[in-house]
Amino acid sequence: MIRIPSCGVVGLDREIVESVYRILWPKPLKLFTAGPVSCFPEVLEVMRFQMLSHRSDEYRALHRDTVQRLADFLEARRSTVLLIPASGTGFMEASIRNAVSPRGKVLVTIIGAFGKRYREVVEDNGRIPIVLEKPPGEPVLPEELDDALRKNPDVEAVTITYNETSTGVLNPLPELARVVKEHDKLLFVDAVSAMGAADIRVDEWGIDLVFASSQKAFGVPPGLAMAAVSEEVFERAKRIPERGWYFDLLRIRKYLESQWSTPSTPPIPQIAGLNAVLRIIEKMGGKYKWLEMYARRAERIRRGVIDLGLELFAREGYYSPTITVVKAPPGIRGVEVYEAMRRRGFEIAKGYGPVKEYTFRIGHMGYITDEDIDELFRNLAEVIEELKKKT
Repeated sequence: MIRIPSCGVVGLDREIVESVYRILWPKPLKLFTAGPVSCFPEVLEVMRFQMLSHRSDEYRALHRDTVQRLADFLEARRSTVLLIPASGTGFMEASIRNAVSPRGKVLVTIIGAFGKRYREVVEDNGRIPIVLEKPPGEPVLPEELDDALRKNPDVEAVTITYNETSTGVLNPLPELARVVKEHDKLLFVDAVSAMGAADIRVDEWGIDLVFASSQKAFGVPPGLAMAAVSEEVFERAKRIPERGWYFDLLRIRKYLESQWSTPSTPPIPQIAGLNAVLRIIEKMGGKYKWLEMYARRAERIRRGVIDLGLELFAREGYYSPTITVVKAPPGIRGVEVYEAMRRRGFEIAKGYGPVKEYTFRIGHMGYITDEDIDELFRNLAEVIEELKKKT
């Protein structure tokens, strides 16, 4: 039996602990959110250890093992996997600062709110966005991307939101990646709400930088960002002035290769939690068994929505594996459904962006059981009926 140094101390002040808990959890809630999500029990347990130095041999072993396991999961043996203390947006900014020339052009594809964020990041870092935007609920199609690149041959990179949580749409990334590579452009992929639930094959698809956050499909608390970065991005970075310090990919890689660590203090518990999830995936039978679990869960939730007579927002055939966006019934605002479900102990997600008034969202990420889903829909059916009677 391994004795794990706990965070507890002799004479633990339970009153202090309970006071904080009363702020965090005034009542129990089952999470079906867009993130952060319910964490896997193994994750919560493995994170309960006393801290160690991030320059210690023990931490380096954890960092190395986690990076290697994540590289296997992402099929990224020709790329470098990086971990940093940030949200996924940190790597979003890093992609632009490190690999796009000052005043260089970027083709930004937008299918919802987080594609728009990428455009803002491009603009705020002094680069020029060329926008390909689709109506909410619609994906970017390969022929549309090909046409945009033919009309804008001078862009240096293309950004794609793999999974758009505001609309519940999963972009056809393999087909889009093929188009980008045919035009010989860099490909940056926002996979914040996709990585861990949608297939990603970095080497095969030619992705230059794909990033995510710990608090989504991996079911780990927030605070850790991860990315797989191609050699071409690092070569570009060598020629880019004023990359900044915190998100300088060359500096981050240097610490990885020389110390199996990070330039600034990493979120050690979250990295331990991610390591645990990657081991769970391996024990389950590997990446594709894990992805099948997420696909079955998403289908179960979509079927539950349809069985209630409600309508899915996303275009058929492009449904997200991590979140379902639902059109509220006529005369009912999406936030009313959210608030009623919260009173019953379920934290779903409000509508987001331009569709927030008439949609609500059901997240399927993290630690959710079939029994949780059944209970969710029993309550949702009652809530919908109650709200209909009031209209």
